[in-house]
Amino acid sequence: MKKTASWLLPLALVWGVALLARQRGPQGALTPEQEKIRAAREAASGPNAVRPIDMLDSVWIEELSWMEVRDLIKAGKTTALIGSGGLEQNGPYEPTGKHNFTLRTTLEATARALGNTLVAPIVTLEPGNPDREGLTPGSVFITQATFRAVLTDMSTSLKSMGFKDIVMVADSGGNPPGMIDVTKALNAKWNGTPARVFYIPEYYEEDKWSFSYLKQLGILQKPDVQSATRYDIHDDYHYESLVAVTNPKLVHPDQRMKAKRFSINGVEIGSVAKMVENGKKLAAYRATITVNAIKRAMATFKSTDR
Repeated sequence: MKKTASWLLPLALVWGVALLARQRGPQGALTPEQEKIRAAREAASGPNAVRPIDMLDSVWIEELSWMEVRDLIKAGKTTALIGSGGLEQNGPYEPTGKHNFTLRTTLEATARALGNTLVAPIVTLEPGNPDREGLTPGSVFITQATFRAVLTDMSTSLKSMGFKDIVMVADSGGNPPGMIDVTKALNAKWNGTPARVFYIPEYYEEDKWSFSYLKQLGILQKPDVQSATRYDIHDDYHYESLVAVTNPKLVHPDQRMKAKRFSINGVEIGSVAKMVENGKKLAAYRATITVNAIKRAMATFKSTDR
């Protein structure tokens, strides 16, 4: 193949500049045709472009178009929820990602109960040691440094797009330390701006695993202890019912009924419909706890908290 003459490239650049100048008109102004194209582009995708369809009824940022998120923020939805879950040794009846599926249920209920709130994508991986020998199949971890970096970048993104109150909750026990540290660091960094960050421990800690509330629903697990693990099985009715609201197939009802194991910790599940019904009650209960805690945290927030 012949090499292009060295003088051709500069000449092509000169021609390109001259052509662009002719297209732009005198003194670099856009031609009428170019102006129409620019205006059409601005109307379709510019920052003030009009949304061409009705709003989707969703609180999840990832389910909404950018125009919907923009319009909801402008309308006053300036609180964003960040939930962290994880993949770990759960089962034998529940998925490894039970915390993430639980958050799909509880954060939906919390955002709707709180109002003026949207939900950021769930942080689906928990901090831990990825190099640990004999890691349980299905367990996927990220380092503490990575976890904190993800939370920092997510929160900063939310602030940059216009959210003012960023609220973090953890559904798994390994997540709170990182969330607490990031909350403190960002509040200090953002001092003097309208943006604030909150970690809400009550979401996880108040009536942990809904131990007392389950009894009000007539659910008494054996042994009668406040735990999400019994008989060395990391599984309980609280999580199963919340997961079932998101997707009942994830608690393996067909497989369990076939094996005559459609029960958990001494509680006969009875039917999927009943479990989902109880899951919705639990979601509303956890949302009430969380919303009340968020309102208290916001009401008592001081600049010294930064």
